[in-house]
Amino acid sequence: MDGLTWRELGEADLPALAGLAEAALAADGGLPLLTTTPLLRARLLQPRTLGAWRGGDLVAAVSVDADRTPATATGLVHPAWRGREFGARLLDWAEEQAADADLLLTTETWTAGAEALFTARGYSRTFLEWVLRHDLDAPPDVPAPDGVTVRPATLGPELFGAYRASFADRPGFVEPAVDEWLGDLRDDEDFRPELSLIARGPDGDAVGFVTVLGDWIDQVGVVPDWRGRRIGAYLVAHVLGGLAEAGVDGAWLCVNDDNPAAGLYRRLGFHDAGRRARYLRR
Repeated sequence: MDGLTWRELGEADLPALAGLAEAALAADGGLPLLTTTPLLRARLLQPRTLGAWRGGDLVAAVSVDADRTPATATGLVHPAWRGREFGARLLDWAEEQAADADLLLTTETWTAGAEALFTARGYSRTFLEWVLRHDLDAPPDVPAPDGVTVRPATLGPELFGAYRASFADRPGFVEPAVDEWLGDLRDDEDFRPELSLIARGPDGDAVGFVTVLGDWIDQVGVVPDWRGRRIGAYLVAHVLGGLAEAGVDGAWLCVNDDNPAAGLYRRLGFHDAGRRARYLRR
């Protein structure tokens, strides 16, 4: 640790934080949005921050919000500076800030080394998600399922109803208010209504949906009675084709580690681009 300067981080350090995130993503994969200013602020400029500098280079950073329940913390160590107990030092500091509160650790660039450290300290993994990318050099061709048609989705009750019907049977599902759910999409500047779709059956009822934010497939759902008919595959392939036609060079999505849909996405041409996770100690 000799020769390092430790200090609080602020808005002026966003470029250095972006560089640190880029280095971690290049080494480990993970959520590429971590390099964007909104997510950097949310993860690494929480109310209490600490960064380690060597000259003008940021080599490690951690931030904590001790006012939340549970308290939350995120840390990053530059790949070139790993193996020197930085992770343990950042975690020590985060635990000091959280005091006796439950502490949730978030990582958008999962590594086996970080998981080993967290597990040894008594944290339990509560969430693990794959980040997948499709290079769009060869978008898949999936035939339309019999009797199913797709149309651009309109932000309204039908889209919300398709979402609710598709996810209500999942463990832990908490139904949001319809205005809140639709409002989040409406207010997102990356929402792409021309590529967000509703699938309808022969009677005109919604049987599935997909929403798209920028070059991200945000949510895909199929109502229970219509699963197993390749509706999800058709919706995703339709979006990939549309993104390719728009000149986008790659499409992204996230999928839970234990979600069987991960196999479908890989068969459609997505490849693994890292993982993200959450760990909790009570």
